[in-house]
Amino acid sequence: MLKLLRQSPISARIGMAMISLILIFGIFAPVIAPYEETSVVGDVWEGFSSQFFLGTDHIGRDLFTRMVYGARNTIALAFATTVLSFSIGVLCGFFAATMGGWFDQIISRVFDIVMAFPTLVFCLMILSVVGPSIRNLIITIAILDSTRVYRLSRAVAMDITVMEFVEVARLRGEGAWWIMRRELLPNALPPLVAEFGLRFCFVFLFVASLSFLGLGIQPPTADWGAMVRENAGAITFGIYTPLIPAGAIAFLTVGVNLIVDWFLHLSSGLED
Repeated sequence: MLKLLRQSPISARIGMAMISLILIFGIFAPVIAPYEETSVVGDVWEGFSSQFFLGTDHIGRDLFTRMVYGARNTIALAFATTVLSFSIGVLCGFFAATMGGWFDQIISRVFDIVMAFPTLVFCLMILSVVGPSIRNLIITIAILDSTRVYRLSRAVAMDITVMEFVEVARLRGEGAWWIMRRELLPNALPPLVAEFGLRFCFVFLFVASLSFLGLGIQPPTADWGAMVRENAGAITFGIYTPLIPAGAIAFLTVGVNLIVDWFLHLSSGLED
């Protein structure tokens, strides 16, 4: 791993540095933040100062504190959702490719039905009914996003199941779970790792979009998407405040994509 990191391109190292910076702020938020997450400590939309590094928001809370806590909340939610999405999609995709036949047809049609609905509209409809709690957000987005993961994992697994070593495992009497765990997963890992980064970016932006629409992480919990919506009125007065959380969202997305591009290059087998 250290050798691989030393051979990584400068773009991947920049991406790692960008993500590491945000993770440090998120993990050590209670130590780094100068105020409590929900404390009102100043006037509305104050500018940069020694007391407020990034100014204040629409009700006088310290923006730097909200950004630090927002990194923890938004990234943790997006990561948990992506892990659950991949668990569902990869398991179903591998099982469909391994079993084939009627099981493959049934589960593929179920995922096709879910994919037929526009993701944002379907998610807004569900959350409007069940309520935008953290648990409902994770489960809803994970189920909707697992359809894309299922399609990729099934396609990759279908190419691997026709290989000789998989046929040998079947003739040896190995079960479906053993084949998925010992034969399919190790050989499908590179594209799945790259896809994990892409899906994390999608989920992260999707959560920010839901928060902007008022159905994501609910106030007073800090969230970058909600912070853009809450302070959007400041643009009318020429105040920069909503651009800071918007820039943080773009910053994290660019950092993740720089690393994903490197993983895609590694999995392709191409030389520099």
